[in-house]
Amino acid sequence: MAQGEPTVVEFETEGEIPWITIKLKDGSVLKMKVFVTGVIRVGHDPNTGLPIYAIQTQPVIQNVKIPSDLIKRPGRGSNPMT
Repeated sequence: MAQGEPTVVEFETEGEIPWITIKLKDGSVLKMKVFVTGVIRVGHDPNTGLPIYAIQTQPVIQNVKIPSDLIKRPGRGSNPMT
């Protein structure tokens, strides 16, 4: 990749951002959508001359259905990663 000064590129999104449904093997159902928060042109491809972009995103995740056996009672010392 040919290097140059990274350049912030202004942008706007068009249309509705869709929710993606994710069905997990443990029975959980999640929904997710991804918002673009920034675009940076980082250089050009040396073979094609096309610009190369880095896209900054922010995911939003929603619990739709969680099996009751996966829900732990909140309390002191609980670890959300266990």
